[in-house]
Amino acid sequence: MKVLVYGTARSGRAVRERLEERGDGVVLVDRSLGNENDLALLDGVELVVKSPGVPGERPLVRAARERGVAVWSEVELGYRLLAPAGTRFVGVTGTNGKTTTAELLGAIFRAGGRDVAVAGNVGTPLTSVRAAEWVVCELSSFQLEDVHELACAVAVLLNLEPDHLDRHGSFEAYRAAKLRIFERARVAIVPQLLPFDNSYLTDTVIEFAATDPLPAEPLLRGAHNRENAAAATAAARAAGIGEEAIAEALRTFAGVPHRLEIVAERDGVTYVNDSKATNVAAARRALAAYADEPVHLILGGSLKGEDFAPLADAIASNVRSVHLIGEAAAALARAVDGHDDGTLEQALAHASALARPGDVVLLSPACASFDQFESFEHRGETFRRLVARERAQS
Repeated sequence: MKVLVYGTARSGRAVRERLEERGDGVVLVDRSLGNENDLALLDGVELVVKSPGVPGERPLVRAARERGVAVWSEVELGYRLLAPAGTRFVGVTGTNGKTTTAELLGAIFRAGGRDVAVAGNVGTPLTSVRAAEWVVCELSSFQLEDVHELACAVAVLLNLEPDHLDRHGSFEAYRAAKLRIFERARVAIVPQLLPFDNSYLTDTVIEFAATDPLPAEPLLRGAHNRENAAAATAAARAAGIGEEAIAEALRTFAGVPHRLEIVAERDGVTYVNDSKATNVAAARRALAAYADEPVHLILGGSLKGEDFAPLADAIASNVRSVHLIGEAAAALARAVDGHDDGTLEQALAHASALARPGDVVLLSPACASFDQFESFEHRGETFRRLVARERAQS
């Protein structure tokens, strides 16, 4: 088979490797190669596998559909490579909390002695998984746009709030992409207060809430993380994991990088990296988690089409200062009273100068990172490095 692989970053490289192992012919397309608009590359192609960062409106993708060429996401290919061997899938999607919940589920499955891989939007391409009894797969709306046979034994929806409106165009389109996780799913795990009818999702629908009794209290901080733990517990039970294994993982799982990650304490000030808070809802959750401490908040980055008014409503009196950075600074300033510090380095220095013992300096940007950084990981790693440098200089 001749396959066009659109995107040469992490998932694209994994796709290329697997296809070449199978003996398929591979055509690579990427902006960095300068061939994104060369429609002749579709000649003889039977399949397009596109990376999640590639919108469906790109000329090559649109032309492929017009020619009747199948377009798959990377996770669709990964599923089709694994499913024939009997691998079962737990899919996790939602606006916020996906990576934390997916990694927590991985810890639960390992505590239960299961052979499990955690892949997908967590950063490990699904196509890089060669074999596993179970796969816990984090699924973004971008990945779910082009699935066709992906079938989850257990499908988890954590929450649904406006995000990626710059890509999807409307909340309704974004929601429709997210809900594709339930196509062909055996069990659906959904929030108790989901604001639409969920009876059509699958034959078996299990609701969860932050107030659910759990076999152990989670180590992770914040009401939103208890909700994530409740979702993970419901999913693990549906997959047949015992209560002791669930309890062990809940008590010991310390979270993942860039999600309310305490990176340092200096002179009584705690520095928290929440770079993964790339939307307003995530930043609101971070503020709720630190509602009892004085906070110096760093906001900003690249715009995603969101309204910042709900964020302004969440900034309570415990927030002692707000520091704005990046492309979104002007839009944020119209909603939030803050200092326009321009860069993360300047914002951190300013916040540190104002902070007193017992205070928290919180990077929870409520924006994407692509104006000044390669990714939210790059932004969080830069924050860590800058904090470490300040500690060394003090």
